[in-house]
Amino acid sequence: MSVRVLGAADTRALRVLAMEDPVANVFILAHLDSSGSAAPTSGGASVFGVFDGDALVGACWAGANLVPVQLDPGLASRVAAVAHRAGRRYASIFGPAETVLALHSRLEQLGHFAHEVRADQPLLAISGPPAIEANPQLGFGNIADFDRILPACAAMFEEEVGYSPFLGSEDFYSRRVAGLIRQGHSLVHIDAGGKVKFKAELGAVTAQATQVQGVWMNPEFRGQGLSAGYMAGVVVLAQQFAPITSLYVNEYNTRARATYERVGFKRLGTFATVLY
Repeated sequence: MSVRVLGAADTRALRVLAMEDPVANVFILAHLDSSGSAAPTSGGASVFGVFDGDALVGACWAGANLVPVQLDPGLASRVAAVAHRAGRRYASIFGPAETVLALHSRLEQLGHFAHEVRADQPLLAISGPPAIEANPQLGFGNIADFDRILPACAAMFEEEVGYSPFLGSEDFYSRRVAGLIRQGHSLVHIDAGGKVKFKAELGAVTAQATQVQGVWMNPEFRGQGLSAGYMAGVVVLAQQFAPITSLYVNEYNTRARATYERVGFKRLGTFATVLY
């Protein structure tokens, strides 16, 4: 077994590996669709590949985050050692739970200490129409509404992870939100008074699947039974891009899980997220 940084010549092998589970691996597949290559990016992100001889048997995206791709948990310590030697600071690890936790265990031994470990996050997906009527007021975000959408995204982020996304640099997060809007991956309902009532994003999009992130209901409108209709709307809009809509959610968030079940999402597996 050996581990090395993948190059452009490894692109096909990485895509074949990731297509073994196009829902769980939607992040890396979306990257390959947009960049066209497994080679390191101009921003310094790369993909570590694990080889058995000449065969690629596992991989891990290493950028701001670590994202394993069909990586056996037994090989995680090898990848963690290479990730540590790369000298980067990683904001998180996310992906299939067993592998994520194995990566975290080895990184912790190497001095990377977690802020929070979310070890049980059901991976859910739906194909076909939602089980309830979609809220027709949900639509695609418009860049003209950026100044309304950005604060809603920041509020969701802070509520989810416990700190502002603007720490260090407001510009990076703002550009990320603007990019999602321009790509047509921002889903939002802004009422007549200019308030964002609900929003979500398609964080990763391929021809096979989308992954929903950033689901947020304005606190002023919570408790009114609106979430399920909005999530059904998310499914309808997401299926304009791909037949499968997926997301992962904290196991303890029973209210959200009940909403997703009502819409028709089914559990496919378990993710985990480690926040540093």
